[in-house]
Amino acid sequence: MTNQRNTFIWTVEKDVDNLAESHHIQEAAERLIQNEVVAFPTETVYGLGGNAQSDKAIDRIFQAKGRPSDNPLIVHIAKRDDVKRYVEKTNELGEKLINAFWPGPLTLVFRHNGRLSTKVTAGLDTVGIRMPDHPVALAVIEASGLPIAAPSANTSGRPSPTTAVHVQEDLRGKIAGIVDGGATGVGLESTVVDCTGEEPMILRPGGITKEQLEAVVGKVAVDPSLAEEKEAPRSPGMKYTHYAPKAEMTLVDGSDRFFQEQIDEANRKGLNVGILVPVEKSETFSGMRRKEICGTESDISTVARELYGALRSFDSGEAVDVIFARTVGEAALGQAVMNRLRKAAGNRVLTENELQK
Repeated sequence: MTNQRNTFIWTVEKDVDNLAESHHIQEAAERLIQNEVVAFPTETVYGLGGNAQSDKAIDRIFQAKGRPSDNPLIVHIAKRDDVKRYVEKTNELGEKLINAFWPGPLTLVFRHNGRLSTKVTAGLDTVGIRMPDHPVALAVIEASGLPIAAPSANTSGRPSPTTAVHVQEDLRGKIAGIVDGGATGVGLESTVVDCTGEEPMILRPGGITKEQLEAVVGKVAVDPSLAEEKEAPRSPGMKYTHYAPKAEMTLVDGSDRFFQEQIDEANRKGLNVGILVPVEKSETFSGMRRKEICGTESDISTVARELYGALRSFDSGEAVDVIFARTVGEAALGQAVMNRLRKAAGNRVLTENELQK
């Protein structure tokens, strides 16, 4: 595959009846059957799909993304029962979560049965599987008749794509096609839960919150190594810098005065400053070259939905040297938002109280 190949753009309406019979969906599915890779929307972000049983297709995903091959891929299916085709067995815990949240932004990790490419599982004995809650994604998967491995459809390390335009910015000329089904909904990747132990464990926070999970299965643990980069990752998003704009980003945890001080100090150093703030703070600060508004403080789901688009915006237009972003509370969906913000910032956080000690 070269950077000069033709990338088809298929535009589909997600509310059309018999979507799987659309000739655009059929064309996209045919490329997948031919072990090409195709981007399509899910309710979380756009995914870069390939046949999860084909080493050739998976190699093409890694090549297009520039992604390290020791990072496992999530397998997407169109029907709940399809999970049993690829795992040794489900368990009571997994069945409860499937019944409660599929289709939806929840990936469940089980021990696989060897029917998938070892390049999907990165050599692990487990695999993450989910059933997306998006009619276009389900139609593409169903029409292909395949399990589809689909990481986010972006260059590795870049903010994940929530529109087809974002996919084109990163991957046009590198992949067979893009199914344009409009903007995604949740805006953050799926929650990943390991179901192989006695207690469920969150490996990556996402669109389903810890509180929602616990309402169904009781106590849920959170992997303590989420922010670390030690061993081979058991889930996407556990290793390497992700979601980052080109300029260095730092999170600021503190008062408005403290945030303004960071802007002022950067200006004294001759740096061009960008800030990422919610709408409530859109007129609070001064001295920056760029300002990107991301959601509202009163509704964390709006921050999640708009985050990647806002991060990508810093890479176009007037350039900045540094970006300061406000932290958010980590209750409910805020845990996933902060996970993405920390990774985008390379874990650079300035905390007012700590600096005053």
